[in-house]
Amino acid sequence: MLYIVATPIGNLEDIALRALRTLKEADLILAEDTRKTGLLLKHFSIKKPLKSFHDHNEAKMTPWVIEELKKGKDVALVSSAGTPTISDPGYKLVRACRKESLRLTAVPGPSGVTNALSLSSCAHDKFVFLSYLPRKRGERRKTLEKIKGWQCAIVFFESPFRVLSALRDLKEIMGNKRLTIAREMTKKFEEVLEVATEEAIRHFESIKPKGEFTIVIDNKDSY
Repeated sequence: MLYIVATPIGNLEDIALRALRTLKEADLILAEDTRKTGLLLKHFSIKKPLKSFHDHNEAKMTPWVIEELKKGKDVALVSSAGTPTISDPGYKLVRACRKESLRLTAVPGPSGVTNALSLSSCAHDKFVFLSYLPRKRGERRKTLEKIKGWQCAIVFFESPFRVLSALRDLKEIMGNKRLTIAREMTKKFEEVLEVATEEAIRHFESIKPKGEFTIVIDNKDSY
């Protein structure tokens, strides 16, 4: 069976008991980042074969993994952090398993998307997840133009290198929205800001952004 295993997004104590058991019992672990997963396994004294499985080799690795599953092996898929296939590699492998009628299941757990939403006071009974906004400014602005009329919360990831430019484009195209900006979630220096877009821009103009960001836009309400 293929096990899609969620792992902590920061604090290692967030790992589920079932996830630990699955990783201990698996014949093989597919890891987006073998170094990070290796540290996780070492922390919990788990010794298992690790294979690199990421965006650049997923197509090449998938047939091999399918053959291992057909041999009766249990394979665990993990991403660098959080839930696999959510803005991470894995859906092609899931598709291949479905095509071959191979068994698979998910071991649920941490997710940056749901963690940020749970920390947000923005209305999020309905939400859309965009993964990362486009790197190129023109494409990013087109995306923002497309979503500005959506009447739901909008969640996206952003890097520290582009968060300020993304916020500036957001203000220009979508106006002064209510935002929840979560950084370094579950870690020692976790920071969650609930501010208007203008205030967020001023904040990150005054300090250098650090860490990975998850941003929730309240697209039902503006300041």
